[in-house]
Parts: sequence; structure tokens; C-alpha cells
Amino acid sequence: MRVRSRITAGPISPADVLADVAGPEHGAAVLFLGTVRRRNEGRIVRGMRYDAYVAMAESVLREIAHEAAEMAGGGAVSVVHRTGELAIGDVSVAIAVSSPHRAQAFEAARHAIEEIKRRLPVWKQEHYIDGDAAWLDGVVPPVPETAGE
Repeated sequence: MRVRSRITAGPISPADVLADVAGPEHGAAVLFLGTVRRRNEGRIVRGMRYDAYVAMAESVLREIAHEAAEMAGGGAVSVVHRTGELAIGDVSVAIAVSSPHRAQAFEAARHAIEEIKRRLPVWKQEHYIDGDAAWLDGVVPPVPETAGE
């Protein structure tokens, strides 16, 4: 089982993410790309900003990638999430999964993106063509309990 995950401020290369999971033992490889779209909820978007609690995000992303690898039947998983300013069409998240069988690869990739949306402490702010901006709902990191309370 091979697992890679990272948070990056630089552009994501889909070819590199897919190459991370290549191997002759796998009969299937799935690549999912999340990209910045031009429209959201009826508004025209000109770009987006992703912010993260990087230390926590890297840990959570690693957990999600390991879960996906288990689902892939010992296959390989590579997950990358971007932070910073992104333009329309830029890749914000890339997930590659390879597995001996296609059903496992699809299931693992789907699990990874759904858990990223649900658990990853990354926030996005959309920038609209009218000059307005809005933070979209995201994940709030849990507050650890303080000893002695």
C-alpha cells in the first residue's frame, strides 16, 4: 500500500498525482480533479481563495488518504489539496487511486473527496465579478478540551 498526501500553495499537476499511484500490480487507476468553476449558486465567480490550518489539514488529509488506500484493497492513493489564490479552471484538489479492480478504485476515490469535503480544515472564499466576496461553509476544527476544566 502506497499513500501520499499534501497541502500545497503551488499548482497541482494531475499527471504527477496520477504517476504517484502507477504500478504494474494495479488494473485500475482513477483520477478525480476538483476545479474552480465559473458559476456557483447563480453567481459568476472570477476566482477563489483557499485557506487552511495547514498542520491539522495535513494530518486529516493523511488519515483520509490511508482510509481510501484500505478501501482500494491495498492499492495506492495520492491526494493533494491547494491553498492560496486560484483562477477559474485551476485544480484545487486532486485524488488518484490505483487498485487491482476498478470498483475499489472508484469507491476509494469517492470516499476521499466526500471525507475531504466533510472533515478537512480548509476554507474557501469566492470572489465574484461584481467585486463582492463570500466565505463558503467549511469545517471548523475541534477545540481540544483543556486539562483541569
